[in-house]
Amino acid sequence: MGTENIKEYGRCKLGNIQLLSIIGEIEGHECVSENTKSTKYEHLLPLLASVEEDDDTKGILFLVNTVGGDVSCGLALAEMIAGIDKPTVSLIIGDSHSIGVPLAVATDYSFIVPSATMIIHPVRMSGMVIGAPQTYGQFQQIQDRIIDFIVRNSEAEKARIEEMMLNPNMLSKDLGTVLVGKEAVDEKLANEVGSISTALNYLKKIIE
Repeated sequence: MGTENIKEYGRCKLGNIQLLSIIGEIEGHECVSENTKSTKYEHLLPLLASVEEDDDTKGILFLVNTVGGDVSCGLALAEMIAGIDKPTVSLIIGDSHSIGVPLAVATDYSFIVPSATMIIHPVRMSGMVIGAPQTYGQFQQIQDRIIDFIVRNSEAEKARIEEMMLNPNMLSKDLGTVLVGKEAVDEKLANEVGSISTALNYLKKIIE
């Protein structure tokens, strides 16, 4: 599942740092195609629970490079990460799109490399959609859950998130906003521009 233990990395003498990757598409209740890189939430949920109970694990670094995916399962993963009672840091190294935004802000502190992107857009649904007021109400409810999580776990303001979600000028086939590197920091969706070394150094510092 792309996990690795880094033992006594550098000057960190307090134990192990658990490295977890969130990559590709967040796979939900249905399997994606065999040719698609994915993060399987049913694997990551028990792994997060076991890390929380592991006395040898002193902190967790999440490497994020995801195009988004299943909203329900991605939000469940984000809530699990936010509820971990150990130091956590995320590093966006490629993309953190759609439901990847809540996953990136769920940690105690977040870094983004200069070339990485975050994309915020409205909730989308594939397959048959019933054209009824209740359907649009459900869409709004799902979107409100995502926005509420981002607001609770970052310094971004609700009104600004909604404005970026409904931006019609940036994406050719969709509403939304693309944030590159420092732009994500300016919008308060990431704490700093950094790299693997700065992310690890910060995690070691808060562990100490």
